[in-house]
Amino acid sequence: MPVPVPRQRAIPAVESGQAQAAPAVGGHLTEEAKQTEAATPKETGTQATAGPSLTLLLIEDDPAGSPIVPELLDPAGKPIRVRTARNLTEAGRLLTDDVQCILLDLALPAPGRSSDGDDELAVLKHVLELAPRHAVLALTASGDAERGAEAVRVGAQDYLFRDELDGRLLSRAIRYAVERKRSESAERRLAEGRVRAQENRRLERGLLPTPLLEGSSLRFAARYRPGRSRALLGGDFYDTVRTPDGTVHAMIGDVCGHGPDEAALGVELRIAWRALTLAGLCGDELLGTLQEVLEHERADEEIFATLCTVDISPDGHWAGLCLAGHPAPLLARPDCPAQLLPYDENGPALGLLPGARWPRMQVELGTEWSLMLYTDGLIEGRVGQGGERLGEDGMVKMVRRQFDEGLRGEGLLRAAVHEVRKLNGGELTDDVAVVLLDRVP
Repeated sequence: MPVPVPRQRAIPAVESGQAQAAPAVGGHLTEEAKQTEAATPKETGTQATAGPSLTLLLIEDDPAGSPIVPELLDPAGKPIRVRTARNLTEAGRLLTDDVQCILLDLALPAPGRSSDGDDELAVLKHVLELAPRHAVLALTASGDAERGAEAVRVGAQDYLFRDELDGRLLSRAIRYAVERKRSESAERRLAEGRVRAQENRRLERGLLPTPLLEGSSLRFAARYRPGRSRALLGGDFYDTVRTPDGTVHAMIGDVCGHGPDEAALGVELRIAWRALTLAGLCGDELLGTLQEVLEHERADEEIFATLCTVDISPDGHWAGLCLAGHPAPLLARPDCPAQLLPYDENGPALGLLPGARWPRMQVELGTEWSLMLYTDGLIEGRVGQGGERLGEDGMVKMVRRQFDEGLRGEGLLRAAVHEVRKLNGGELTDDVAVVLLDRVP
């Protein structure tokens, strides 16, 4: 049998200016709604505020072609457009973005099932999967309130009795179903946003831990700011621990890419770094093991991470430095201007080259110093309206000036991040993490 051609009809307006009293479940007006309607004077010569007209998709098995939808009117006084599909295949073709509501005959058989199948709501469940963002009104036989209530429990916004439809009731039911669906969608998005925020906060606690520096005379400060497009979640991470021999170990890293997967990988790398450091590993042996962790845990072979590690001797005068594709730290001392530590022997980022090596450089710090570790978000911000980046040279000049102004610790980091954002003309597109260690005799 050939598939009937879907029909579309515009229904003339039959009412205007009706009080919008919500119908009770089952299509019957509450007593309060009836009183409100009776107390509301009918408008003469006026019309409701104009707005987008509603489109209804009617899904009903009606071989005889007799319409079951009476005359309808939207709140703006415009006819509600009605499209009719006789089966779910037609409904899929007619379900365009301008459809706000679906009126579904529950007697319609679901695909692949007979009309007397075990699941009486199979067709409704299929429509809810087909149109998860649309309001759905279930149409059932008069007196079958139990089936209608079950349809609402499954996911429909309301149910109506087929033999009791009239234009006023159905127009209002459509409008309220659409509004209820919008409200439900807004509540769902809000709940999903809260869950994502909680997950992000948990990830960030893993990325940005409390340092373990008990017994050390070094002062610690850190600053972290996620990029504009990731209000809560970033891929930068850092850590600082003191081992039993008095050595202070610090690290900062950045997983390429952005999002929860990259952040989770950053958490794994940070925890692995802390565990391996407390177990006595450092330098090339430590980074090689971290690369193995990354290779086993990353979701894609193109994912890599940059890393900077320093181990500061117990007397605080010397440090070992390892760089894995990461910017070199900045060292400031009273006897010389702030400058970058040597980076000629910078090794590759973790995850790029199997069997790579990361030389450990010995650096003299002196007796009084400040050592700043940072991620590339601090140096990749733009300067002014052009495409010029701040870069390492610009950052060094900025920090030198701030040191000369007497800024130290949290104040220095706060001023540095603020100035970088100001030079960029607003929020930075990349995450920024900065760690500062100070030694004052």
